[in-house]
Parts: sequence; structure tokens; C-alpha cells
Amino acid sequence: MDKEELIGLFSEAFPFWGKMNDIDKETFIRSSYHKSFRKGTNIHDGNECTGVILVKSGSLRLYLLSDEGKEITLYRIFPGDMCMLSASCVLSTVTFDVFVDSEENSECVVVSGCAFEDLSRRMPEAKIFALEAALSRFSDVMWVMQQILFMNMDKRLAIFLLEETAQNGTDTISLTQEQIAKYMGSAREVVSRMLKYFSKEGLVEVSRKGIKVIDRKRLSVLSH
Repeated sequence: MDKEELIGLFSEAFPFWGKMNDIDKETFIRSSYHKSFRKGTNIHDGNECTGVILVKSGSLRLYLLSDEGKEITLYRIFPGDMCMLSASCVLSTVTFDVFVDSEENSECVVVSGCAFEDLSRRMPEAKIFALEAALSRFSDVMWVMQQILFMNMDKRLAIFLLEETAQNGTDTISLTQEQIAKYMGSAREVVSRMLKYFSKEGLVEVSRKGIKVIDRKRLSVLSH
């Protein structure tokens, strides 16, 4: 990725870009790199300051990992989105470990955490942006926790299926039941049992190709 492309990307992604001096801009550019991640690659393991990740194509998944190995998906990010929680050195107030995986083959631009941290110490606008970017995602995290703690599994699965089809623009979801369980912070057996119930009720159709939503209206009623 050449310099002009990076400048265009950063000017759109960072509202403080126009206020940076030429030296800081040059440092930012030199400290950034284009990276291709294959599907399933772990990008950030929570123990280091990977940096700020801008997604150009593909998608990434952010999740928590328990000592027993159970995963809870916090949210996913798509082209045009930014991952700020992977820059832990910038967000010292975030004390929990967040893991980031590439859900599919993805193209990203990574801004060095050290470069961003140095800028945020000297430029309040950069620090405020980092905090606001992280804070904006906590509503997604709270929504996930609310579902896990307070919602029945049938309602949670209905919400997941509707959100997934809306995101992909198709009625067929090409995810395994194991993947769905991982995204929902549940067990595959629980998801499988609920999908069988949904299929029996005529809400979905389950096949080797994936899960096809048949009755969106009834799923919508179930999700409320």
C-alpha cells in the first residue's frame, strides 16, 4: 500500500489527522503497514500492544477467553471498521484481555501501538478519539452480556439469525453450528437442539449448505 493510499485512509479514519504536524504524519505513515490475515489467524492475544487495526476487507472477531477455554464473542468488525482494543498501550484503563481473530481472509492496515501511544500523549485530540472509539463499542459488549445473562436461548438465537442475515444480505447463513455456538457464547449441543426446534416449527431450514431463514416474521416476533 503506497503513501498516498495511507494518507487517504488515515484522513478518513482519524478526525485529528488534519491537525497533526508533518513530522507526526510521516512518523504515523512509517509506523503503519499493510497486512493480510488468513481465515482463523489470531491477530491479537491480549498480552501485547498490537496496534490500531483498520479493516479494508474481510472481518475480524473480538472475544474473551476463560481459563477453561470458553470463548465469548464481544463483537465483529467489517470493512471500514476499526479495532482500538488491540492497542492496549493506548488504553491503559482497559485491564481485561481481548483476543482478535480473522474470521475470513482479511486485508488490514495496522498502525503501530507505540506510534499511536506517543501521539496520544502529546495530542489530546488523539487520546480523546481513542477513548471514544473504545467506548462506542462497549454498548455492543453490554448487549452481548445482557443476552447471555438475561435472555432465553430461543430469543438469543432468533436475534443472532436475524442480525446475521441482515449483515450478509441473504437468508442463508453459511456458518457451522460450532461457529454459531462460539459467537453466542454457548455450547454446540444447545444450538443444535434449538435449531432442530426452529426447523420443526418451520422457522428455518437446516442443511449442509447452512441455515436458511424461512419465516422471518415469526423469528422477529420471537426476538422481541
